[in-house]
Formats: sequence, structure tokens, C-alpha cells
Amino acid sequence: MIRRWWCGLAVALVAGCSSAGPSSASPITASPTTAPSAFLLTSPVMQQDGTLPIEFTCDGSSSTPPLAWSGAPAGTVGYAVVMHHVPGPGDTHWYWVVYGMDATIEHLDAGAVPSATVGTNSVNGRTEYAPPCSKGPGTKVYTFTVYALSAQPTLGDPSTVTRAVLLDALNGLVLSSATLDVTYDRTGLT
Repeated sequence: MIRRWWCGLAVALVAGCSSAGPSSASPITASPTTAPSAFLLTSPVMQQDGTLPIEFTCDGSSSTPPLAWSGAPAGTVGYAVVMHHVPGPGDTHWYWVVYGMDATIEHLDAGAVPSATVGTNSVNGRTEYAPPCSKGPGTKVYTFTVYALSAQPTLGDPSTVTRAVLLDALNGLVLSSATLDVTYDRTGLT
């Protein structure tokens, strides 16, 4: 019985592999596919889940950190960047709100003023980078986010553009986003 089953299987396999058929049949070819590239945010001085160098905090020179991004999706016409920290439930502090960057900008240099518009920070309400300067003990997590946009947001006076205002204006414009989380601990420095 088993022998008969194996013979039947062998006949079916041979018949299925037959090359008989119309000579006009065209071969089936697989079209090459490429996986979409990931939209990434990186820094030459920080790694994901690494430490924010002291230079970019109030304990250092307070300069803006260098950031770079790559792999933006097709249709990207501009970018926005936000740096924020969540100290506790329902509370968010933001240190940097940058928008109006065109698609040719793929990095921000350390200490440089971006060719873009800078909104307000929650530390002093100014339209500038506010370096982290936590007064509480322990390690804090700071998140940098870059948004690839299908259009530039329509916003008014930069002094009125908070993180929440920018994120609301980006609703429906974000093609992709990428984040970089870093930590900083001021224990022993305050």
C-alpha cells in the first residue's frame, strides 16, 4: 500500500514537471524588488540610548548638537526637528523646535543656526535651543525627532510656535519620522 502511494506521488511529480505545453508560453520572471530604505536619525556624537555629551547641556557650552538623517521617503519636501523630554505623566518639556527646512537639508551642524525657523522652547520661552539643565536627580531621557514632510506647515509668528502648535500643524503632513533617544544625568553637577 505504501509502495503504491509513493509510486503515485512520483508519477504526479513527474507529470507536474513536464515541459510539454504550448511553445508560445512566455517564461515567468520575478521583477526585482528593493525594500524601502528606513528613515533614520543619527548623530556623529550620540548613539541611540547613549549619553548626551555635556557640551550640549547647560553644564557645557550649551550649543546645539549635530544631527543627520537619511532615507527620507519619496515626496519629502521638507523637515521639522523637535527635542523634548517627558519628566512625568502629563508633562512634556521641549528644548528645540525647528521647522521650515527644505528637502535639501539633511543635517544640522553642532552649534550652527539652522537654515530654518526656530520656534519657542519651554525653558525660557525664547526662539532658540535651550540646553537640558534638569534640576531633579537621576538620569533623564531626551528625544530628538525628525519629521519628513509632504508640505511645509503654515505657522505664524515663531514666538507663538510651541512643540504642541508645531505638532498640530504637522497633522496630515508627516510622511515618516525618526527618533534618537539619549540620556543625561546631572547627579553630582548641581
